[in-house]
Amino acid sequence: MKMSMGRSGRRLLGLAIVGAALAFGGAAFAEMGQPAPWEYTLQEAATPVMENIIWFHNFLFWLITIITLFVLALLVIVMVKFNAKKNPIPSKTTHNTLIEVAWTIIPVLILVGIAVPSFRLLFLQLNMPQADMTVKATGKQWFWSYSYPDNGKFEFDSLMLQDKDRKPDQPRLLSVDNEMVVPVNKTVRMQVIGADVIHAFAVPSFGIKIDAIPGRLNETWFKATREGVYYGQCSELCGKDHAFMPIAVRVVSEQAFAAWVAQAKQKYAAQDAPTESTAVATAAEAQQTR
Repeated sequence: MKMSMGRSGRRLLGLAIVGAALAFGGAAFAEMGQPAPWEYTLQEAATPVMENIIWFHNFLFWLITIITLFVLALLVIVMVKFNAKKNPIPSKTTHNTLIEVAWTIIPVLILVGIAVPSFRLLFLQLNMPQADMTVKATGKQWFWSYSYPDNGKFEFDSLMLQDKDRKPDQPRLLSVDNEMVVPVNKTVRMQVIGADVIHAFAVPSFGIKIDAIPGRLNETWFKATREGVYYGQCSELCGKDHAFMPIAVRVVSEQAFAAWVAQAKQKYAAQDAPTESTAVATAAEAQQTR
């Protein structure tokens, strides 16, 4: 008797094939600096720190896989070789010096092997190199404000773009009206603080994530090695619009950055006084239209 697949069965099979293709090929659809549908890997690295994070992640993944397979093999051997049917009279062995030494020494060596690259990565993240410039990010309810103390006395607010204002190439819920701009291949010191509640400044492609706490100035750093736009979000539950305060960092050439600074001094200089009140009003308007 032949069995035929109905229309619903073919449809389910087609959806399964498409889903599997998207799942295994999700990284291929990803653009630099932003998440992609069905993505199951870390975002592509744009800084030396993130490159080390990805290496350490992959190292741990394969190490854990080997340990898991080894333990699974031991369990299978025990179930097959030492079950009650094959061993009606169980062994009364209580000690084995070689095994006891091995299961003590081997885990210690594994932990040391994990600790060395782990400490090296922590040192790379926490040891602030000589910075080429400083950017201060202030988390507010619910948007970010940026200032450039090394490049002039100007500050601007960065609010999420509404759907009606987005361009086709701008990702939803991640694009902003005023992007943070930095030069490529320059060490940037990020100073982060909160103006009201605790926020968190996080950009996955840079490998940075640091809390923005009122009354405390935290610091981290990054060195973007590729031009482009890199997106992040507040990563601390900070209130009802926590999900709507994205971060967008545009990495440009030194010449383009110098031109942007000259333009920003004129564009944002007049906004110094009313900036925050205007931004709060804009954010409130966005909440009503969302």
